[in-house]
Amino acid sequence: MNLIPASLRNSSLFSPDRSVESTRLGEILRKETVGGMVLVVAALVAVVWANSPVADSYFALRDFTIGPEALHLHLSLGQWASDGLLAIFFFLVGLELKRELVAGQLRHVSKAIVPVAAAVGGVVVPALIFAAINVGSPGSIRGWAIPTATDIAFAVAVLAIVGSKLPSALRIFLLTLAVVDDLIAIVIIAFVYTSDIQIAPLLLAIIPLGIYTVLAQRFRPLFGRHQSAAWLILLPLGLVMWGLIHASGIHATVAGVLLGFAIPVIRSKASGGPAAGPGLSEIFEHRFRPISSGIAVPVFAFFSAGVAIGGTDGFTTALSSPVTIGIIAALVLGKPIGILATTWLTTRLTGASLDPSVRWIDLTGVALLGGIGFTVSLLVAELSFGLGSEYDDDAKVAILVASVLAAGLATAILRPRNRHYKQINAETAP
Repeated sequence: MNLIPASLRNSSLFSPDRSVESTRLGEILRKETVGGMVLVVAALVAVVWANSPVADSYFALRDFTIGPEALHLHLSLGQWASDGLLAIFFFLVGLELKRELVAGQLRHVSKAIVPVAAAVGGVVVPALIFAAINVGSPGSIRGWAIPTATDIAFAVAVLAIVGSKLPSALRIFLLTLAVVDDLIAIVIIAFVYTSDIQIAPLLLAIIPLGIYTVLAQRFRPLFGRHQSAAWLILLPLGLVMWGLIHASGIHATVAGVLLGFAIPVIRSKASGGPAAGPGLSEIFEHRFRPISSGIAVPVFAFFSAGVAIGGTDGFTTALSSPVTIGIIAALVLGKPIGILATTWLTTRLTGASLDPSVRWIDLTGVALLGGIGFTVSLLVAELSFGLGSEYDDDAKVAILVASVLAAGLATAILRPRNRHYKQINAETAP
């Protein structure tokens, strides 16, 4: 679903200079299939490097620390990727959530109730399955939230590759489900994985966030027309707010969501009328999407997916871990079961209906795509067990295996369905 107006699609990414190369690169990175492939390649490079004869250099690079100690920002490169770069990804998540709530599917209860309920079921059932498998281990039970997330970029990229002729309602269902899924994951990260909150920096963070919000609302035409204004004014405020959230003990990616929510979605009459062009949210999403899909998420995946499996024996040992079994079962089985069961119950209890073009077999394939956890699951694994710990390594093996299995099973269902719809379109074409 390309929500960016045509007038924006040729805008440059980093500067007012509308160079052909920067515009072309930005457009390439905005494609869902390209973003998904870059993400997968980064993860594969990390796994290969972490299990190569020069594996020590990978872990030395990941654990290399840099940053000002006085500001409590002397972090490893792996931490900078998860706390810093991933905040860009969550900033886009915040923009998407705001847009869906204000002007999208989540604005209408009748349209949102089915995918929202499906998202809740897709969170609860996997968590229960993981907990049931790990109930006897206090150390591993902390990872119950790992299989609750769906990777928007990866899942939508797979759907774009294998299901180009599928009904558009399926894609809308997956996007809405994944957005709500991410919202639940954000709440879990903010409240479950925050044990020691520092009140002073948390309260101070309100100041730059408030100024940022007022400026974004008050001067949105300025930031929409002039990229340099956003970089020079809003970006420093956002960085200060991010630093204070990080210092408060709450995971810094939450700052990205709050900053995204602060950006206006629809332009008001004061800024040129309700139909006077794209809102600042759409403009920022257009500009930041290539940064997220081309740099932030792949770099995070590179530093997070690198796990020393230890050959065939090590891989077999990892697969026998309750953490690994719990995550794979929760993502590959729990996700589709939770999504489908909740969808069925919602349609029966509320009288809501699926789009007439959607069949349950199609929905099963999309529900399997929900089992692609990857980005957010890797983040929650680090928060649950600590970067590089035994459980963390088992969790990462499980996330990689489960994501591949979920994508493969979804492809096995959706490819024949895609051929079916392609044939129907050909027969009905004038």
